[in-house]
Amino acid sequence: QVQLVESGGGLVQAGGSLRLSCAASGSVFSINVMGWYRQASGKQRELVARMTRGGSTNYVDSVAGRFTISRDNAKNTVYLQMNSLKPEDTAVYYCNADVRLNARDTYTDYWGQGTQVTVSS
Repeated sequence: QVQLVESGGGLVQAGGSLRLSCAASGSVFSINVMGWYRQASGKQRELVARMTRGGSTNYVDSVAGRFTISRDNAKNTVYLQMNSLKPEDTAVYYCNADVRLNARDTYTDYWGQGTQVTVSS
């Protein structure tokens, strides 16, 4: 019913930048929190950044000051601008959204398929 489609991953040298995008489509009535998580090989998935519909943000300490999350509510899209990338940022990045399908529905978690970000040293 709802699809989250990510784009923008790839290979970049340390110090470089990438911008991830995630668009929600399907039976979307409203979206509360949108965010980005990542999972490095052999590690647990962790929150990178999240943003409420009203604009409040949270970042994991390791990316604060380097990454910026933003969203376009009209387009149901969230972005992650990643600057000063480090090899330890290498991971699969997943988009996440709390979506309501109609006015009487509760919010449900949806995930994107993931996009690989690789930072070479």
